[in-house]
Amino acid sequence: MDTSASPCSAPRLPTWLPLLGAFFALYVIWGSTYLVIRLGIAHWPPLLMAGLRFTVAGLLILGWLRWRGTSWPSLRETLAAGVIGILLLGVGNGGVTLAEHWGVTSGVAALAIATVPLFTLLFGLLWGQRNTLLEWAGIALGLMGIALLNLGDTMSATPLGAAVILLAAAAWAFGSIWSRYLPMPRGAMASAVEMLVAGVALLLASRFSGEQLQQWPTLGGWLALGYLVVFGSLIAFSAYLYLLGRVRPAAATSYAYVNPVVAVLLGTLFAGERIGPAEMLAMLVIVGAVVLIGVPQWRHR
Repeated sequence: MDTSASPCSAPRLPTWLPLLGAFFALYVIWGSTYLVIRLGIAHWPPLLMAGLRFTVAGLLILGWLRWRGTSWPSLRETLAAGVIGILLLGVGNGGVTLAEHWGVTSGVAALAIATVPLFTLLFGLLWGQRNTLLEWAGIALGLMGIALLNLGDTMSATPLGAAVILLAAAAWAFGSIWSRYLPMPRGAMASAVEMLVAGVALLLASRFSGEQLQQWPTLGGWLALGYLVVFGSLIAFSAYLYLLGRVRPAAATSYAYVNPVVAVLLGTLFAGERIGPAEMLAMLVIVGAVVLIGVPQWRHR
């Protein structure tokens, strides 16, 4: 007897609902993590905090998958996911944490990371991707925005932080493109492996760089770490990997439209951050560049 049309069967979710949830996680939750990172590094050494964040999140995902009976990925898949984890989380998120530790405000950090779609298009050329005239215009405009951003007080006062935050954006973009051509583990196992490898690498970097926990973190420090583990890693990063497998890379990186605005607003409201005229102009230019880059991607989805 066919029961597929039974009135008692569970209703199916609309196909667009998971996509909507994933984009919300990228746009809003990820935008808030820049402020939480700044709050967290007041209690934790930066590399140690980043390493704990991804190690704990990776172990939680791995434990859940093994409990459900998910098999281990092959050695080839594990190595591929480990490399991508180093690029996205080790250099990408680790670089953001270091840059904020070295004086880059949370809003400016998010604005610099908004250049990821720009780097995504440039690195796409390595795999034969052909850019449209509109996309090249976006790249040129984005480079102007980066130049303006570095004229601002925040970035010019912390040149090392500026270099690290741009390296983080480039590493994230390169890893996002490369991951589409590597034999990655299926489903959430990719997140687990990437987080574990990146987390261990960051903990080793913390150890060998001489970081030390001066005093036991307060409740605020633990809450910041917990937020980054649950919302910034388990939810938002998994949503990002979900989108990478279902939409074009530039669409998946379109969080760059919203993250700077969210980060600047939260930094202004809760951390007393201020951005000057150069940073404000850079925000308009970079977001405008991301819009130019994104239009062709959405047209051809």
